[in-house]
Amino acid sequence: MLAQRFSPPVLLDGCSGGAIKSKRSICSVATERSSASFGGQVRTKASAVKKGTSKTTQAAPRASWLASLKHERFVLGLLLVVATIAVYFPVGHHPFVNYDDMVYVVNNPHIQSGLDWDTISWAFTTFYQFNWHPLTWLSHAVDVQMFQLEPGGHHVINLLLQVLNVVLLFWVLLRATGYVGRSAMVAGLFALHPVNVESVAWISERKNLLSMMFFLLGLGAYRWYASSQAGGKSPLKTQSPRLPGTPARPSLAGTGSAQEFRVGPYIIVVLLFAMGLMSKPQIITFPFLLLLWDYWPLQRMAAETDGRASGTLTVPLLPPRSFWWLVKEKIPLFAMCAASAVVTVIAQKAGGAVVSLEVYPFSIRLTNAIVAYVRYIGKAFWPTNLVPIYPHPWHVLPLSQVIPALALLLAITALAVMGRSRRYLLVGWLWFLGAMVPMIGLVHVGNQAMADRYAYLPFIGLFLMVCWGVSELAEHQHVPVILLRCAGMIVLLALAVVTHHQLAYWNDNVTLWTHSIEASTDNYVAHDNLALLLIDRGQTDEAMKHFRAALAIYPSDPTSNLQIAVYDHQHGRLQEAIARYDQMISITPDGPGRAELFSNKGLVYLDLRDNAHAREDLDRAAAMDPHNYRGWLGLGVLAVRSGDLNLAIDDFKRSNAAKPTEVAYGLLAQALEQSGRQVEAQAARQQAHLLAKSSAGSRALPEGLLER
Repeated sequence: MLAQRFSPPVLLDGCSGGAIKSKRSICSVATERSSASFGGQVRTKASAVKKGTSKTTQAAPRASWLASLKHERFVLGLLLVVATIAVYFPVGHHPFVNYDDMVYVVNNPHIQSGLDWDTISWAFTTFYQFNWHPLTWLSHAVDVQMFQLEPGGHHVINLLLQVLNVVLLFWVLLRATGYVGRSAMVAGLFALHPVNVESVAWISERKNLLSMMFFLLGLGAYRWYASSQAGGKSPLKTQSPRLPGTPARPSLAGTGSAQEFRVGPYIIVVLLFAMGLMSKPQIITFPFLLLLWDYWPLQRMAAETDGRASGTLTVPLLPPRSFWWLVKEKIPLFAMCAASAVVTVIAQKAGGAVVSLEVYPFSIRLTNAIVAYVRYIGKAFWPTNLVPIYPHPWHVLPLSQVIPALALLLAITALAVMGRSRRYLLVGWLWFLGAMVPMIGLVHVGNQAMADRYAYLPFIGLFLMVCWGVSELAEHQHVPVILLRCAGMIVLLALAVVTHHQLAYWNDNVTLWTHSIEASTDNYVAHDNLALLLIDRGQTDEAMKHFRAALAIYPSDPTSNLQIAVYDHQHGRLQEAIARYDQMISITPDGPGRAELFSNKGLVYLDLRDNAHAREDLDRAAAMDPHNYRGWLGLGVLAVRSGDLNLAIDDFKRSNAAKPTEVAYGLLAQALEQSGRQVEAQAARQQAHLLAKSSAGSRALPEGLLER
C-alpha cells in the first residue's frame, strides 16, 4: 500500500540534509515540484509517512518510481522524435534552394565524386564560399555519394540531424537539471519553433545542424568532465528522496581529490568543440557558455544548498570553484576560439565578404545590432513573417527605433540580475545575448541585418528562461499540474501548425521568394533570387522588372547590376553595359566578384572588336580569379583572332576545367578542327551536345565570335 502511495519525483535533492522545517510532508513537497515542471515528473498524492518504516517497505517505492521515471523519460523522448518527424516529414520532397544550395552542392565540382581522398584534402584546405568548415563539406560529399543530386536524400539527412539535436538537448538538460518535464518542454520548443525551419529545410544550412550536434555533445561531455573533477564515480550523482526519520546519505559529488584533474573527459570536450568549429564557427562562444553552465545548472561556483532556489534537482558539484579558476580551466578552449576567429576572418576576407569600417561604420553596426536583438525576441514569441534573409538597411537606424530597443534590453538585463537567485533567468538571458554575438553584425559579413538561422543556438537561452520561469510561477500560484501540461501542449501544437505552414513556403523556390517579397520590406535579395528563377524559365523580361525593383531599393546591388548589364549586352546596348560594369568595378573589392565584372566587360569589348581593351580586362579577370571560366573563354577567342590556335585550345580547355559549358566546348571544337585535329574536335562537339541537352535554354554559340 505504501509503494502505491509514495511515488516522489526523480532526482529530488531539496528533501535531504537536515530536519524538515515545513509542516507539509516530504511527499507534498515532491508533488509541488512535479507540478512545476510542465508535467514532467511523476505526480503523487501527498501523504504523511510515519517514522520507523522498515527498510524493506522503503525499498519498494524507490524501485517503483524509478521504473516509472525511466518509462516517462522514454515516452517523452519518443514523443519529441515523432513530433519532429511528423512536422518536418514533407521536407523530403523539397527541391534545392536557388540560394547557396547551387554553389554548395549542385554546382560544386569538388564534391561531385563523393567522398574520396581528393575531396577530403580539398575540404581541409579550401576557403571555398568564404568559409573553412571541412566537416560540412565532407557531409555534403557523403550525401552526393549516397543520393547523387536527388535533393530528397539531402533533406532527409538534415531532418535526421534535427531529430538527433532535439533528443540531445532533452538529454543534456535532463542530466544537468534533473527536471524531466521542463527539459522536455525546452526540447519541444526547439523542435517545433518556426524560426528553426530555415536550418532544417535549407540544405546549405547543414553546417548549422552539424555544429549544434557537436555543441550539445560537448555540453554533455563537459558535465561528465566536471563531475569527474568533483570526484564522483557516477557523473552528477543525485540524491534520492529520504523518508522522514532516516539519516541523510552523503553525496558522491564532494568526495575524492579536489585537485585531481581528469584528462580523458577534458580531451573529449576539446575534440567535440574542434569538430563543431570545423562544421560552423557559430559555436565559437562555447567556452563562454560553459562558464554560464558552471554557474547554472552545474553550480560549480557559489553553489546553492537550496534546490528550489537553484532551479535544479541535482546536487552541486563540490567543492565550489572560483570564477578565475574556472576561466583558467578553459584556456585551451579559449585558444581554440582565437584560432577559429583568425581562420574565419581570413576565409571571409579572401572572398571579399567582410565589410570594412570605412564602408560600414561602427555606428551603423551598433544600432542595427541593438534593434536586431529585440527583433529576434519578437520572433521568438510571435514567429510571423519569417523569410530566408532580412537585408541590411545600410544606414544608421533612427533613434526612435534604437532607444526603445536599448531600453528593453537594459530592462530585461536588470530584471535578470535582480532575480539572480533564480539562476536560470540570468543564465538564459546571457546565453541568448552571448551566443548571438558572433552573428549580430558587429563584425559584419554578408548583406543581412539578421537571419532566422542565427537564432538556432541563442534561442535555447530564451526557452530556458520561459520554461523554468513559468514552472516556478505556476508552483508559486499552486496551478494544477494538469492545467500546466495542457497549456504546454497547446503551445507546442500551435507552434507545430505555424512550422508546418512555414515549411510549405520552402517547397517551391518561386513560392519562397514571392513570400519573402510580400512578408518583408525592401527585400532586394528576394527580388534578385526570384528574377534569377524567372531567367531560368525563359521569362527574361519579367525577371528584369524584379532586377530593376532590387536596384531601386539598393542601387549598389551587385546581382541586379550584373544581370541588367548582361541584358544590355545581349540586346546590343554595349556602351550602356560597359558603363554599368565600370560603375560596379569601382566599388567592388578584389576577388571572384570583381573578376567576373572584368571578364564580362572584356566579352563586351570582344563584340565591339576592341581587342586591346578586351585583352586588358580578360587578363585582369584571369589573374584575379584563375577559376573564372568566362575570362579564359574570352582569352581563347582573342588567341584565335591572333592566329595562335594552340594557345586558344589551351585557354578553352582551362575554361571547361573551371566550368564545363556548351559554348566553350563548341569553340574548342572549332579551334581543334581548324588545327586539323578532327578526332579531338569530334569529341569536343559531342561534349557540347551533351551539355546542350542537359541544360535547358543553354545559350547558342555566338555567331562570328571567332571572326577577326
